[in-house]
Amino acid sequence: MALARLLLTDFRNHAAAALTPGAGFVVLTGDNGAGKTNVLEAVSLLAPGRGLRRAPLPEIARQGGSGGFAVAATLAEGIEIGTGTQGSAPERRVVRVNGAAAAAASLAEWLTVLWLTPAMDRLFVEPASERRRFLDRLTLALAPGHAHHSARYEAAMRERNRLLAADEPADPDWLTALEARMAEHGVAIDAARRGAVEALAARLADQPEGPFARAGLALEGETVTDLAQALRAGRARDAAAGRTLVGPHRQDLNVTHLGKDQPAQLCSTGEQKALLLGIVLAHAELVADRTGRAPILLLDEVAAHLDPSRRRALFDRLAGRGQVWMTGTEPELFDGIGQATRYAVRDGVVTVS
Repeated sequence: MALARLLLTDFRNHAAAALTPGAGFVVLTGDNGAGKTNVLEAVSLLAPGRGLRRAPLPEIARQGGSGGFAVAATLAEGIEIGTGTQGSAPERRVVRVNGAAAAAASLAEWLTVLWLTPAMDRLFVEPASERRRFLDRLTLALAPGHAHHSARYEAAMRERNRLLAADEPADPDWLTALEARMAEHGVAIDAARRGAVEALAARLADQPEGPFARAGLALEGETVTDLAQALRAGRARDAAAGRTLVGPHRQDLNVTHLGKDQPAQLCSTGEQKALLLGIVLAHAELVADRTGRAPILLLDEVAAHLDPSRRRALFDRLAGRGQVWMTGTEPELFDGIGQATRYAVRDGVVTVS
């Protein structure tokens, strides 16, 4: 699972860029603000979801460009995928697979993309919604249908919330239908999340102590055995609260530092970064073992936050594990990485270095 060619058009500060990365390490270096992370964001948009920045689509198009943007890629297997927007409809995402229109969720059939960015450093102290989003990305890599269930669940819940908040009494039959839909997809969401957490927790627990902290994982929030009934019984309460108070959208990912037997949110900033990196690395290996395809990893400015020994350990662990895109301000950060496709990025221009 790798990109053989990547084309960007009017994407952020890149008017046009063409990259032909190898199957292993892909290193992008340049000053802050040069456009390195923009390249990683483009790759992240080749998977379901809103990418590593979760930015509104109109913000992605280059200022002074056509008003839209395009990201196109050829996979190593020859499959062509692409996404973007048109200037006439900057808020509508278009996805194509081999030239045919496709749903964004279908991208999971072709690529699994995982990332670690500096913006994620506070994941363990942020609201539960951020950890759920992180968990869903991990889950999607193991259960591609998870995107479909999540989208359907969220759509039904938004409609239910709208009906409960309306001035006029909601049609009880329509509420019942929406609650049945939420229950159907909610059960699938819960099962997929629990399966991913259990498999990843077992893999982390079995790993020897090493340069990256081992995390203990647990899904917080009980499984509702009859979600449709619980929703039906909670209509008045949810109407008063202005939101739905039961369901998988209330779950959280509980993370502990196994070596210290301490909740992640109480660990130091450095320990939290190490825990997060350990989770991402173990998950990438789990996905490769389960699916037979190594996911694409996007590691933004990770090397800069590691001491030389941990940096070497990271490179050794990732070698031969698939396509890994890494950014840094200095080429020297990647000394010892071995064979890699190297690019220099300057003011939105990408050149082979």
